[in-house]
Amino acid sequence: MTRIPGRSAIRSTMVALTAALTVGAAVAAIPRIATADVVTAAAGVEDEGAGCPVPALPDPGALPTVAKLPDPFKKIDGTRIATKSEWTCRREEIKKQAERYVYGEKPAKPQTVTGTVTSTSITVNVSHQGKSSSFSAKVELPGGSGPFPAVVVLGGFGADTAAIKAAGAAVINYDPYAVGKEGTPRSNKQGAFYSIYGSSSSTGLLMAWAWGVSRIIDVIEQSGGTILRPDATGVTGCSRFGKGAFVIGAFDQRIALTMPIESGSAGVPIFRGIPGEGAQSLSSAYGEQPWLGDAFGSFTSSPTRLPVDTHEMVAMVAPRGLFIMDNPHIVNLGPKSASVAALGGAEVYKALGAGDNITYWSDIQDGNHCASRPEWRTPLQQNIQKFLLKTGNAAGTMRISSKAAGNLAEWRDWQTPVLGTGTPSTPPSGPGPSDPPPSNPPPSGCSASISVNAWNGGFVGTVKVTAGASDLNGWTVGLTLPAGATITGSWNTTRTGASGAVQFANVSYNGRVTAGQTTEFGFQATGTSTAMTPTCTPA
Repeated sequence: MTRIPGRSAIRSTMVALTAALTVGAAVAAIPRIATADVVTAAAGVEDEGAGCPVPALPDPGALPTVAKLPDPFKKIDGTRIATKSEWTCRREEIKKQAERYVYGEKPAKPQTVTGTVTSTSITVNVSHQGKSSSFSAKVELPGGSGPFPAVVVLGGFGADTAAIKAAGAAVINYDPYAVGKEGTPRSNKQGAFYSIYGSSSSTGLLMAWAWGVSRIIDVIEQSGGTILRPDATGVTGCSRFGKGAFVIGAFDQRIALTMPIESGSAGVPIFRGIPGEGAQSLSSAYGEQPWLGDAFGSFTSSPTRLPVDTHEMVAMVAPRGLFIMDNPHIVNLGPKSASVAALGGAEVYKALGAGDNITYWSDIQDGNHCASRPEWRTPLQQNIQKFLLKTGNAAGTMRISSKAAGNLAEWRDWQTPVLGTGTPSTPPSGPGPSDPPPSNPPPSGCSASISVNAWNGGFVGTVKVTAGASDLNGWTVGLTLPAGATITGSWNTTRTGASGAVQFANVSYNGRVTAGQTTEFGFQATGTSTAMTPTCTPA
């Protein structure tokens, strides 16, 4: 049921997007699943945990059988994380396990990535260890002046590109088959990825497709940010391309909004639940196309030996935007197992204070695969506004159809911890009722920190502004750029200056920051990055 005979099926998916963005807000307001205010921006790097140590992983044959879903908060060494800051390295453990046993390795950024971004296309040229490949994607811009956020659509938009453009975002039509071609044997995979890493690479197509989108983002980052914004990229697709969209969003933290649609087996549904639900079997999904990595062949008949499951891939997207759209009318798609994956991953979102950033919606009437969904019109529009346009703050929800409602309690034997904000060695502890007030109360005002993603000749800076003990009603950040560096574009801020000492101020929608919470803005610059120390002043 996850087969798509051609791009016409993807066009029908895009009809859903058209309806969602052009029909008025007829759906009732989305109920909240959490109340914490969190930053909605994507990370400035592909993998924040790349430097985290990960223990050696055992061979598939040495793994024990575990019927329940693995505890996403339990580290490989058996201890559980206690603070939010530990999630970065715990996420890296999950990433490495998912690569080792499920999808195959996603190589780090190649030695050389170059390309161009124009108002109509993106070209990508890659070279690594003496091998090279290239591919391109079509770009369609909305009206108005850029730089624009963009949505990568797997398989092509066809005539329905007007939907996303109407919302103010550009469209990147990405052909996954140029990077990883279907219809090839596992021993002779083809496409731009395999031209670099070998036709017998054990990495499956889904991860190859993810690698391709990451290289597109590399080129956008290097382009100067005058056409497309490097901090506001979304991804979507339906059926097999829904599988791809899910993996793309999980494995690149620069993706601000991930929107898989009816992804089926090898997509969102938990592997452990697929056999009992009667969905497309794991052996069928593994054999239909080389979507999954070669190592997954060891688990098609025994998914309970997997040390990871897809609820943890859902969690890998946290705290970024995730909108999973599903179809409860087709058992072969595994919608019940998909709802369990969403519920399990949502526990990590909640623990990180980002429960408002995930939506799962299978409460729909039309049962046709990849059909138009009027029920999705409002949540889809709200997700694009919130995570790409940065003009909304609607909360996510779980709208699970009674036709395919999974029960997370049946699948877990772990509880969600309350994660502190300190470090593991000094967990936070509040004063007791008889304790004296702290001698060093939290400072008022605000603070700022910066993370940098650099390449030869340029860099992107993502600045986090944190409110102190009192709410902020506006802020200004001062920053001295490295010698020779010049800002070519910025977002979520108004800027004074482009070199030397530069000042950034809030815009209308991010000036108010509640005590202890954060907001982010970013800029792109030419030149060489060195250490920078931003300072924050309340308005």
